[in-house]
Amino acid sequence: MNTLQTYRIKGMHCASCASIIEKTFKKTAGVESVQVNYGTETAKVSFDKTKTSAESLSKKIEPLGYSLEFGQTKKEKLEELRSMRNKIFSVIPLAVISIFFMGWDILVGWKIIPEMSQTFQTIFSIILPIMATYALFMVGKPYLLGVYRFLRFGKANMDTLIGIGTLAAFIYSLAITIFAKQLAAYINVSQTYYDVTIVVIAFIALGKYLETRSKLKTGDAIEKLLNLQSKTALVVRSGKEIEIPIDQVVHGDMVVVKPAGKIPVDGVIAEGTSYVDESMVTGESMPVGKKAGDKVVSGTINTSGTFTFKATGIGSETLLARIIKMVEDAQGSRAPIQALADKISGIFVPIVLILAFVSLSLWILLGSHYLGFSQALSFGLVSFVGVLVIACPCALGLATPTAIIVGVGKGAREGILVKDAGTLEKLHKVNVVVMDKTGTITKGKPELISIKNLSGEKSEGEISGISDDELIAILATLENRSEHPIAHAIVSYAKEKNIDLLSTNNFEAIKGKGLKGIVDGIEYFVGNSKLIEDLKLTLDSGLIHGETLQGKTPIILATAQKVLGIFMVADAVKPEAIEAVRQLHKLGIKIVMLTGDSKNTANYIAHQVGIDEVVSEVMPEDKLNKIKELQAQGKIVAMAGDGVNDAPALAQADVGIAMATGTDVAIESAGITLLHGDISRLVKAINLSKITMRGIKQNLFWAFFYNIIGIPLAGGLFYPIFGLLLSPVFAGMAMAFSSVSVVGNSLRLKTKKI
Repeated sequence: MNTLQTYRIKGMHCASCASIIEKTFKKTAGVESVQVNYGTETAKVSFDKTKTSAESLSKKIEPLGYSLEFGQTKKEKLEELRSMRNKIFSVIPLAVISIFFMGWDILVGWKIIPEMSQTFQTIFSIILPIMATYALFMVGKPYLLGVYRFLRFGKANMDTLIGIGTLAAFIYSLAITIFAKQLAAYINVSQTYYDVTIVVIAFIALGKYLETRSKLKTGDAIEKLLNLQSKTALVVRSGKEIEIPIDQVVHGDMVVVKPAGKIPVDGVIAEGTSYVDESMVTGESMPVGKKAGDKVVSGTINTSGTFTFKATGIGSETLLARIIKMVEDAQGSRAPIQALADKISGIFVPIVLILAFVSLSLWILLGSHYLGFSQALSFGLVSFVGVLVIACPCALGLATPTAIIVGVGKGAREGILVKDAGTLEKLHKVNVVVMDKTGTITKGKPELISIKNLSGEKSEGEISGISDDELIAILATLENRSEHPIAHAIVSYAKEKNIDLLSTNNFEAIKGKGLKGIVDGIEYFVGNSKLIEDLKLTLDSGLIHGETLQGKTPIILATAQKVLGIFMVADAVKPEAIEAVRQLHKLGIKIVMLTGDSKNTANYIAHQVGIDEVVSEVMPEDKLNKIKELQAQGKIVAMAGDGVNDAPALAQADVGIAMATGTDVAIESAGITLLHGDISRLVKAINLSKITMRGIKQNLFWAFFYNIIGIPLAGGLFYPIFGLLLSPVFAGMAMAFSSVSVVGNSLRLKTKKI
């Protein structure tokens, strides 16, 4: 049976490394599929446990300089970063000294300053080989290992290129130092390249350090989510409160949460009341009142009273754990736009090696005719090293994943959960959004939205002149005995308005028509127009006909003598829906509403919100067919629904968007999940997709630009025309800057408003 696991990889330095690891795993028996991501330094592997294991996979790549990590902590990553920093601090002073002497030579050539004294030249000629030896064999050890593995296994990566280039410069310089007299007749023995070895290794090491440090920052969304998790829980065992590690909580445990405490697992309140800060899930800053029977989720914070709840979701079952898993999976996934960069990176290193040797050969063969062998060999070596150093596939490998990591993390903080990178890429192309009505545009539950007080002026001899609040008190008192959803809406309205309920007796439900009961000695009737007809009371049909056409349900309160009031109940439009539709229109997106409701109700809601097209009285399969119809017209369709009864349409849409309240639906049900069912986050999700894709395209442009311009320049293509030849030192700077600039551009997405 196949298992799908994601592992961190140690020793991966460039996009070519990812390609090597991927190819090695694919050749392993039992591995069905593998996806290696350089940006996240992870491998997602599907394999048959009966044929191979994680340990076996790790051993397959260990000879190549890589290994699978099993539980590396943030502390270990920081320690690794500290080790890199120490090496850089040791080599940077050597690079500064080398640059000083290089600069002196350049200024002497321009006749700006006099030549260095013979004493200084002698000292420098002695210490330079020593500094180069330290730089190459201590700080540059990974690059030499890259050369070794290339010679032994035929696998080349970026370390191989740097290693060959700096080693070639060092060996050439060392040969001149040792055999100066013997070689003087053939080449210019006054020109060595120790400084190139030192400075290139220093710049590459610095670039790697800055890149690694920046990459740690790109993944801080996961760290922040992990920090929301409580480490311990206070549970009641054998009648006593004891504090235990979070992983020891079991289903059914009674968990006590005190003021300012984090809720450790998901559950249902059994005792007590409080206000809970659920901004982690809902994005809403105001704490939410909680009482017995209400759900609570892990990671949220109790702000006031103490309460006890029954644990219903533990470990990986909790909402927070599922969110973290979803964000991790999305950040590690591969966007389709990355395919081109991956293909290029996979063949990049061998091509660069060929180009470097071709450049060296052409300089020697052709350059010797015009410049002489000594000068041609010198230029050829500079070009050889320059091509190897500047041709870095790292920027190509980082272009997409770093932007995806930042984009997905930013979305998670905004209550937008992205399932995979492909979904995020497709979302920016969407030009039609199809929305379900109930739960998406409307709140999905009935609310009391209007009151028509017909009790009349205050007078003697009959019930009259009753205030709206008094009518609500009577109505809610009677409806409090009913289980109908409309009754809940009326009772909830009374609670929100702080209207106290009254005492009642002789309550009776009248099947299909309403109910009746005695409140403060007076018999009242509550129900529909049929009940009023049975009471032989007069009611102007015009008072309710127009509103029933809009999908509102009239609830009539009366005595045996007269109608006292009409209360309209409806599924109210979400306040944010109107603004969301307006913003979507500004983005040039057409909005289609699909609903099973009647035509009149659907049209009324659509008019309120500003919907472009309405399709009413549809079944789930009709929604699916409408999506197909739009796609057949060449539209890129996003479907927003509740993720349950809209499942077929969500699956068919180019991008499925689930409106989750945070606890009531599986967040894995669609490509995008909007927490708290907030439709305004759909606009943010599309804007997030747009800025992320813009960042990826910018990254890819600069990654290609560096190589398209840098390789010919380093190879000497422009020398015959413009006299330009790129020094390996500047090639090293450019290579380091290319990776850092790509990561930096991705981090810039954090500051973008969506």
